[in-house]
Amino acid sequence: MRVATNTVDNNIISQIEQLTTQQAQLQNEVSTGLRISAPADDPTAFGRVMVDNSESRANSQYSSNASSALATSQATYSALQQVKAVSDRATQIGTLGTGTLGASAMSAYGSEVDQLIEQAVQLGSSQLNNSYLFSGTAVTTPPYNVARNAQGQVTSVSYAGNNAQASIPISGTSNIAPGADSSTNQGLTSFINNLVALRDALNSGDTAAVGTAQSGLLTTENTIINSISEQGAVQMRIQVSQDQQTSLSQTLGQLVSNETSTDLPTTVAKLTQAQNAYQAAVQSAASIMQKTILTYLPVQ
Repeated sequence: MRVATNTVDNNIISQIEQLTTQQAQLQNEVSTGLRISAPADDPTAFGRVMVDNSESRANSQYSSNASSALATSQATYSALQQVKAVSDRATQIGTLGTGTLGASAMSAYGSEVDQLIEQAVQLGSSQLNNSYLFSGTAVTTPPYNVARNAQGQVTSVSYAGNNAQASIPISGTSNIAPGADSSTNQGLTSFINNLVALRDALNSGDTAAVGTAQSGLLTTENTIINSISEQGAVQMRIQVSQDQQTSLSQTLGQLVSNETSTDLPTTVAKLTQAQNAYQAAVQSAASIMQKTILTYLPVQ
């Protein structure tokens, strides 16, 4: 049987080309450590990797959201803790003011409460990243309008924020509101006005008015305590979510690695086999192509 010379040559060339391509792919796997770098390498696995990478990006965004929410909650918690300290001192003074203090002592306590008022106003205007913590979602608006007398003393405050509360997604199925709610923001307004009432009652020596202001302070203190507790619960929930996000990130990373990483010892062995086969093919080609067509003619 005769075999056309060009058919033999074409088969040899095709085999060499296939071995060249195989070597290049295996060499790339060895150098990069990846068995998949393009969809054509393994379409099915590449599809799974795309899904895992998409979920990983979403998880990273939720993780970033959780970090932002935690920072907001922690800043709010810290400010409220300091407001609670102001409230503690104010109620102590209120208790003393309902007793048998002289006029000079009442006036001295009135001056101290005046400083507590300024501290409370400052805490109520706390910011994080240039956003007011107690303005609802109106984060660029100072939360309180402060009225002062000719001596510069605070005479009243009114709330200037809104009653909305920002909600932040921390997973595909869960949102969280890390900031102060409207009852807290309005409670701080009442708290500062009760401080003003206490100061004025102390300065005037009116023990009955001191008692009324003291009662108001105890009511607003409960609001502050409740908000502090709520922020503690919010932080715990965020931290649980962050733990889940970290675990999911590790799982997705491992899944992608399992799909894309090459088995280096096996790949090196395959590369060696491909190189040997290539050398053998080249040597065979050199030997065969040196012969003429007469080599394939039958002997007469």
